[in-house]
Amino acid sequence: MSKLTKEELDYINESQSNFQKLKINIADLELNKASFMEAINKLRSEFNEFEIMLTDKYGKDSVIDMSTGEIKQKDA
Repeated sequence: MSKLTKEELDYINESQSNFQKLKINIADLELNKASFMEAINKLRSEFNEFEIMLTDKYGKDSVIDMSTGEIKQKDA
């Protein structure tokens, strides 16, 4: 009966182990991605609510200078 050499068997086992580790890393990345997407969606929702509040307070035609906070009305 033929048998793999120790080096061949070690290579196969190491390759399989590395493959499994990489699959786990991909799964971890996907879980992190899902977490980040959830955080982005939450931030978007909060920002939209804040934007509505600002629109109600300052009017839909207001323009805010993001560097100074100055509020102006759009030119008609």
